[in-house]
Amino acid sequence: MDTLTERSGRGCRAGAIRLSARVPVFGWSGPLRLTVVVDDSIWAAARAARNWLDTANGTGETELTCRILKLTEEVGEASAAWIGLLGQNPRKGVTHTREDVAAELADVVFTGLVAIESLGLDAQTVLESCANKVRSRLGE
Repeated sequence: MDTLTERSGRGCRAGAIRLSARVPVFGWSGPLRLTVVVDDSIWAAARAARNWLDTANGTGETELTCRILKLTEEVGEASAAWIGLLGQNPRKGVTHTREDVAAELADVVFTGLVAIESLGLDAQTVLESCANKVRSRLGE
């Protein structure tokens, strides 16, 4: 899979990031390019969540540790949803959908953005740097 990031281009609002991926699709002869535009409202929501948590819980090292550990909790929920989708627990059967798994993964991503902001860094800049690193590995 290859990934690219593009700032403010081809239909993106100012400050938006376009994330694209080529994904193999069964029955399709070529790669399918899916695009998700991450606009300023995502970054603003991450900053607002950080500010809300700062006000409610403070900004000490223990609080920062809890925000980082919160990622583990969210990953566990995504894992539980995947297990529920597979019906791996015979007592429970199939309990989740792909949409449930995706929603839990989105919680992981958003929690990560809040944690980055809580480190005093700009989540958008950090995510762009990560996407650029991946793009360079793919030779783009």
